[in-house]
Amino acid sequence: MNNIDKFNDYIEKIKKSNILVIVEGEKDAKALQELGIKNTIELSKKPLFGIIEKISSKNKDCIILTDLDKKGKELYGKLNSGLQEHGVRIDNKFREFLFRKTKIRQIEGINGYLEF
Repeated sequence: MNNIDKFNDYIEKIKKSNILVIVEGEKDAKALQELGIKNTIELSKKPLFGIIEKISSKNKDCIILTDLDKKGKELYGKLNSGLQEHGVRIDNKFREFLFRKTKIRQIEGINGYLEF
């Protein structure tokens, strides 16, 4: 299975499971919605503790798709540990695939992966 097939497979699994996907901002959420992923929450400068409490009260699992820049990695670390402390399982498979097997570094550019 090549990387594009794997990418599409991940997208389909996320759509079918309706797992919550956490993104940094509006452009990231819009990019995922264009792929058919509707269950997203944007951080958009909201306090992290409030987001962690909100997510953990309603979700057992989630995916964190912050960018792979310094700010995104920092947000990922805080969200990952905060959510796990509240009993939420973090599914890292798609994030690790994106950042190891593709050139995607910004989630808002995810649609461009399929256009080469």
